[in-house]
Amino acid sequence: MNVGGSGMGRPQGAGLDDAGSQVEPVTYICGECGCDVMLQPNAAVRCRSCGSRILYKKRSRKMMQYEAR
Repeated sequence: MNVGGSGMGRPQGAGLDDAGSQVEPVTYICGECGCDVMLQPNAAVRCRSCGSRILYKKRSRKMMQYEAR
C-alpha cells in the first residue's frame, strides 16, 4: 500500500540519483552453483556459468533504516 504517493516501497535516499551518474551492477548469488553473478539493470537474469535463472540478491553492507508508523 502506497500512502503519500512517492515512497514506492523504497527506503529513503534509494531513489534515482543524478541523471549523469553511472548505475552500478547488482551482485546476486546463483541458486544452483552458488557463484556470484553481477547484473546490469537491462541484463538477462541468468547465471553465466550454469545458465540457471534462480538468483538470490546479496545483502548490502550499507545499513538501511526504515521509519515505521
